Amino acid sequence: MQTVALIDYGSGNLRSAEKALWEVVRRTRAPFEIATTADPEVVRRADRIVLPGVGAFASCMDAVQAREGIIEAMTEAVARGAPFLGVCVGMQLLATKGLEFGQHEGLGWIEGEVRRLEPSDPHAKVPHMGWNAVEPSRPHPLLGEAGPETHMYFTHSFAFHPERASDVLATTDHAGRFVSAVARDNVAGVQFHPEKSQAAGLAMIGRFLEWRP
Repeated sequence: MQTVALIDYGSGNLRSAEKALWEVVRRTRAPFEIATTADPEVVRRADRIVLPGVGAFASCMDAVQAREGIIEAMTEAVARGAPFLGVCVGMQLLATKGLEFGQHEGLGWIEGEVRRLEPSDPHAKVPHMGWNAVEPSRPHPLLGEAGPETHMYFTHSFAFHPERASDVLATTDHAGRFVSAVARDNVAGVQFHPEKSQAAGLAMIGRFLEWRP
C-alpha cells in the first residue's frame, strides 16, 4: 500500500481534494492510502504528495511555513523522486516569488513569478472563474490525451509565469494566454481545480496516481 500525503495547512480546498483522491482510489481500486496530514515524518516517507491551495499567495505560503518541518519534508521527498502535484495556489507556490499584495518568496522549485491576470479584453473578468479549455504545450502523462476540448474548472486572479518555456505543460486562453500547468521532472502543478472538474479532473488525478517520472 502506497501513501499519498495531502498537505494540511488549512487550505480551503483541502476537503474537496481529499474526497476526490479517495473517490479515484475507490473507482480504480488503486493501492493507495490518502493521508491528510501536517506531520513532517508522514510527508517525508510519502510515495506521492499533493499540495492544495486557494486564496492569496502570501497567506498560503505563510500557512505552509507555519507547519514546522513541512517544507523541509516536502523538499526531501521530492529530492528522492516522489511525484508532487500542486493545485491552484499550490501550483503558484512552486514559483520563486509571488507579486500579490507585495513581493513574497515561494518554494522556488520552478523558477518564475506569479503575477495578476491582465486580459486584453476589458470584458474578460478577473477573477477568472468557471470552465475553460486546457491546451497541452507538450505531451505529458498527467495530461493524457487532453486537447482543446478538455475543460477544467478555474477560479483565480493570478497566474504563474515560469522563466523556462520547457517548464510549461499547458496554457489556457482568457483574453490572452496564461500558463495553466507546469512540470519539471517529478514536480507538477495545475492552476485549475481537478477536484472540481468532474470526470476530466478525476481522470487527471488518476493519471497522477499512475505517474512514474
